[in-house]
Amino acid sequence: MNKILLLIMLVASQLNAQELTDYNQPIKLAMGDIGSIKSSLNDSSASEASTKRWSQLSEDQRKVLSPLGAEWDTLRPWQREKMLDIARDYPKMDAQKQQRVQQRLNSWSRMTPYERENARKRYQQFHALSADKQDEVRKKWADYQKLSEADRAKLRKESPELDYDPEFD
Repeated sequence: MNKILLLIMLVASQLNAQELTDYNQPIKLAMGDIGSIKSSLNDSSASEASTKRWSQLSEDQRKVLSPLGAEWDTLRPWQREKMLDIARDYPKMDAQKQQRVQQRLNSWSRMTPYERENARKRYQQFHALSADKQDEVRKKWADYQKLSEADRAKLRKESPELDYDPEFD
């Protein structure tokens, strides 16, 4: 797994950071590309695990990943592998983190493919920012969360070009 992260970071560092942060430019490295990189670096046991059908998962895996049960068999191998990694690490998490994982899996399962792709792009864009910029974005988000619902609604109305997901409010 460390080889994969190193390869991804190497590729990402060679991309022009401005292209990644300009919302009008497409992301140069798609998640499918990352999945292909991961698949080519993984051993056969990981590949076998990522092609398991929902019925072949253990009871514990199905319990953790239950929000994705209806669509599991249609997920790409790299998506399944990522979810299986989450299920593997789940018992080691504290209760608060487990609850957060369940909330995010639930919200992810309710997203359309378009919304999921936008979430992936935003994630990539955020992580392409410098540490200072990331801190600035986190501070703005914290400030936004402190606003009253009326003030939040006003801001959303003033900025309709921003996609808004109430799940993260």
